[in-house]
Amino acid sequence: MDQINDMKRGEKGAWISIFAYLFLAGSKLTIAYIGTSDALWADGLNNSTDVVASIAILVGLRISQKPPDQNHRYGHYRAETIASLLAAFIMVAVGLQVLFSTITKMFEENIARPDMITAWTALGAALIMYVVHRYNLSLSRKINSSALYAASQDNRSDALVSIGAFVGIIGAQFGVYWLDPLAGFIVGVIICKTAWDIFKDSTLMLTDGFDEDRLKKIKEEISRFPEVKLVEDIKGRALGNQSVLDVTIKVNPELNVRQSHDITVHIEEELAEKHGILYTHIHIEPYNEK
Repeated sequence: MDQINDMKRGEKGAWISIFAYLFLAGSKLTIAYIGTSDALWADGLNNSTDVVASIAILVGLRISQKPPDQNHRYGHYRAETIASLLAAFIMVAVGLQVLFSTITKMFEENIARPDMITAWTALGAALIMYVVHRYNLSLSRKINSSALYAASQDNRSDALVSIGAFVGIIGAQFGVYWLDPLAGFIVGVIICKTAWDIFKDSTLMLTDGFDEDRLKKIKEEISRFPEVKLVEDIKGRALGNQSVLDVTIKVNPELNVRQSHDITVHIEEELAEKHGILYTHIHIEPYNEK
């Protein structure tokens, strides 16, 4: 029930991102068209894709709340990770479009100087996105949501993109006209880089990757239990914002079934309390001194 409540809280962050992006995309594209700024236009296109990406994350969070069924015995937690992956694909498509568009503009002879209103629009957007970033980052850590964390990183890159657009537009005011399309090009690079980071993290989770340092720390904690003679093997994988562990431990062969069971319960309770791991499968084997 706590996981479901956390995901519902995560939806709030996704909705905030959607409304912020809708407002900023509309404002930037309109003002960029009026004020002839390539950097702000690229930034507005970036926010347009962010709307779709945020909707994908919202859908993923909704699906993740569905209870286990006949075909999904572990639940639907990975829908959240798939949503992050789809968001990465959408972002890279627009990032490449921005790159090709601004490269062409950089080599044009007649580049118009953007109006100052486009600079102030970019700066105001950066402040808005930084506030959204801080909110989603804090919420993602509280509920341990990979999708919302990805959204918060996208929010941060959007704030940086807007600052870059602001710098490019200001430079164009002093006669460095090529600085505006150059800022647009940098925007495209940042979009692609953010998409790659999200893609990398999502594919790691979907291919049952797990943080090796975290796994080592958990193994050391299990080894400290006095009844555990040896941690023979430990594996971890992620199901959305949930972690699953498969652990093989060796204990005194003289212990009965109830005593062995109590050991596994104590380990599971400690891992849930300290690391938030709610699914731990522990296999017990007899320990024989050589």
